[in-house]
Amino acid sequence: MTSKINFSLKLFGAGDVVNTLESVSSGSDLTAEMKVFYDKALIELATPSLVHDQFGQKRSIPKNGGRSVEFRCFSRLPKATKAITEGVTPSGSKLNVTSIVCTPEQYGDYVELSDVFELASVDNTIVEATKKLADQAGRTLDTIVRNELSGGTNVMYCPAIDAAGAETEVTNREALKINSNMTVKQIFKAAAELKAMNAPKIDGYYVGIIHPYVAYDLMQDAGDSWQNVSDYAKPEDRFIGEIGRVAGVRFVESTEAKIFATGNIDGFTELTVKQGSTTKPELKVSEALTNQVLESPVMITVDGFTTYVTEVNNNTLMLTDVIPNVLGVGESIYCKGGTSEGHSVFSTIILGADAYGVTEMEGGIENIIKQKGYGNDPLNQRSSVGWKAFKCAKRLVEEYMIRIESVSVFAPDAEGN
Repeated sequence: MTSKINFSLKLFGAGDVVNTLESVSSGSDLTAEMKVFYDKALIELATPSLVHDQFGQKRSIPKNGGRSVEFRCFSRLPKATKAITEGVTPSGSKLNVTSIVCTPEQYGDYVELSDVFELASVDNTIVEATKKLADQAGRTLDTIVRNELSGGTNVMYCPAIDAAGAETEVTNREALKINSNMTVKQIFKAAAELKAMNAPKIDGYYVGIIHPYVAYDLMQDAGDSWQNVSDYAKPEDRFIGEIGRVAGVRFVESTEAKIFATGNIDGFTELTVKQGSTTKPELKVSEALTNQVLESPVMITVDGFTTYVTEVNNNTLMLTDVIPNVLGVGESIYCKGGTSEGHSVFSTIILGADAYGVTEMEGGIENIIKQKGYGNDPLNQRSSVGWKAFKCAKRLVEEYMIRIESVSVFAPDAEGN
């Protein structure tokens, strides 16, 4: 038996264009039309979270063609300053193509709904679950792209500026101070660096991905030179999350912009060596830690050497690098991340076009609905709604992106992400 459930679901996508979908059937059989509806709902609802995703080269995930996605970068041709001889064909140039391969990984989650919950709920539980899962999917996939961008090699650190306006240069993350805040001058410098590298622009501007706290600092410093998106000649052409522009850079705001906070593993900011290794990227510690894959790698320092912990397995830290010296039992390991004074560090990414590549959402994400009676459910007590997606991101041209690191006056001790 199929029941008719009428509802109106507003889906917000780029530019806040609203689509209204109504009168969707729900029952014991999920029709092809319903599956298309829910797949589209998942993608549309996830889209506003994909702030980091929107400026990359897009590649579709190939079907029946292996798991790898290939991005191709073409090098610039040299200047042709040698005059051509009359009647003589010059030797010409060849395109230098660099192939960068990215292997998408699969991500996903689901929620289980009981028959009692569905009976008692006044809402369409599938729709509500899809909304929450879409938000989770969007934030998850956006974080994968963000973490790739945050590993870029071109970094600028905001100088410490005292009350008199005097600047003290900062050359690394740990040395950033409470007054190392974002300024318009830093944006001009980043834009100048991109111009010097001939980084192509995106619709006539470079683009900055910025945290709301850092946006506050920048707008306070910019004053009247800041132009709000509502004052654009064509505000309807704004990017997802765009808030305004200054110094030739259009800014999109995201709470998911990277924050490097003082690190910890299971709440420990200091760990004790139990067994060191000079041949494997791992380290056993004395503290009882939960086995886990860390959502964001935690930076640690060991005798002045810096590496990252990616996973904990049986109180052993899985590292990104082999520690170059033998460690004694009882030596201390310090979790890092923010400044030496314990402040959080905010990442602002300034981008040119074609700086990175991403796999597309369309065809790469699936909404999965299991209705009551599927699987081992003899009494029709459980249904579930879930999503899964293949995703990868890859930096393509390091010179086309710059990461500016700063401390925000608004929230110097923000939680890391």
